[in-house]
Amino acid sequence: MDTRSWLEHFPALREIDDPAGLHALDAAEIVRAPTDTRVFESGQACHNYLLIIDGSIRVQQLSASGREIVLYRVAPGESCVLTTTCLLAHGHYTAEGITETEVLAAAIPAAAFRAALEASDPLRRFVFASYGERLAALLQLVEEIAFERFDSRLARRLLGLAGSETRMTITHQALAVELGSAREVVSRVLKHFSDCGWVRVGRGELEILEPAALQRLAAKSSERPTLER
Repeated sequence: MDTRSWLEHFPALREIDDPAGLHALDAAEIVRAPTDTRVFESGQACHNYLLIIDGSIRVQQLSASGREIVLYRVAPGESCVLTTTCLLAHGHYTAEGITETEVLAAAIPAAAFRAALEASDPLRRFVFASYGERLAALLQLVEEIAFERFDSRLARRLLGLAGSETRMTITHQALAVELGSAREVVSRVLKHFSDCGWVRVGRGELEILEPAALQRLAAKSSERPTLER
């Protein structure tokens, strides 16, 4: 990939014309990571500001009790809010990032990023706009876990993971990680969905039979929970 050609995926960064900002862009290294690579983990120091050009990274956290939850995904054209936090605070990662596909990214060294953040208005606007959007999404996740009924959350996540398809390859444990729940709870609610004729559950796979029914259930998210988390 040619120098700075990756910027076509980040239109806001193409506005940078100050020396510090341009130096940071020139310092970026294009890196690749295969599927299922742990690109960072809890307790690790952050050395680069990552901008995803292609692919997807799943960021997830492990609680003290051993339960995992997916916090968010970093898609093409996005940066990782946890990485930004670590760089701003000179701290360490508190979660892990795993590639879901082969990932192509631009990695700006920490020193160049911090220097540019102080001197470059366009870079600063991009960084904090991305930070604000992701923080709002994380607050919404907290609200969903704390206040929404689990069956509605599961219905919404199934529809989101399926996209335009009706079949997906996914385990009950993977769905539990997606929702920050226990596998047994996911299995129990999926059985209810199956008994209603909304989904067909197989070994490591799931088929949505009645998406409209799941959509109606997902819309009931604010009602009093009737099933366990």
